[in-house]
Amino acid sequence: MKKKIVKKTLSRHAPLKEPSRKNGSAQDLKNLLKSGLYLVATPIGNLRDITLRALDVLRDCDLILCEDTRVTRKLLSAFEIRNPLVSFHDYSEDEKCGSILSRLREGAVVALVSDAGMPLISDPGYKLVRACAAEGLFVTSLPGANAPLAALQLSGIPVDAFSFAGFLPSKRAARKESLEKWAAVDSTLIFFESARRLPAMLADLGALMPGRDAAVVREITKMFEETRRGTVAELSVHYQEAGPPKGEVVVVVGPPGADCKKTGEKDMEGRMRVLLRTLKTRDAANVLASETGMPRKEAYDLALMLAKEKE
Repeated sequence: MKKKIVKKTLSRHAPLKEPSRKNGSAQDLKNLLKSGLYLVATPIGNLRDITLRALDVLRDCDLILCEDTRVTRKLLSAFEIRNPLVSFHDYSEDEKCGSILSRLREGAVVALVSDAGMPLISDPGYKLVRACAAEGLFVTSLPGANAPLAALQLSGIPVDAFSFAGFLPSKRAARKESLEKWAAVDSTLIFFESARRLPAMLADLGALMPGRDAAVVREITKMFEETRRGTVAELSVHYQEAGPPKGEVVVVVGPPGADCKKTGEKDMEGRMRVLLRTLKTRDAANVLASETGMPRKEAYDLALMLAKEKE
């Protein structure tokens, strides 16, 4: 006698639960996706950092929102995923929120990705999340690769309290004003910065907190990953002399206080060398004295000595 086969159809609106790997199949995982917005982390360099759950959602969603379709298409192609892509960036977020909300109300599964790392971290998306929350639509996060946290791990700087500042303003006056506010925060600081602007950014950092421990972490998870550690002043001198590095950069700065190195003789010399690149001897001495509390005569003597070395 043949057994009667009963097909069970799972609703897309069914509660989320992980099926048993023993009895469940890939199709079961797909059918259990609940309608809503999925914030999907993508690799920051190494494609193998994608999570299995991220691949499940990206394969079965109705729509993928991304910053740059060319960047995301490369990732999807590597895993043979061909779902529809729609560009969703700073200039289109307000315009497209309405149509996306309509799709979600109709029961769609929508994935939001950034070019790399966790969506919304210095990237668009929070307005869409707020709009979904206001309407009671389902939103969930698929965590994964994250550049600020990876840089924090690699920096060797205290991690018990930290603040993420994102990108600083590109213009120097606005950048210095922003850094003055961050300098007063009693925690480790994490900044994004373009490689091209890194020397100028470190010079401004050095003017406010030359003796703090810091690290410049670049190309995280990629072939040429590098972490350079030192005081802010030491790193400033290095990149003034070596020039801008290549790749994606994260700067981590330690908190003020007992765990931070005091501004030492090498820090003073390093900062003075930077100042002498653009200032006359007396002006450089005045700036260093103002920044560090060093007696003006000592600062002037140091400036004279380094200026003579340069000659």
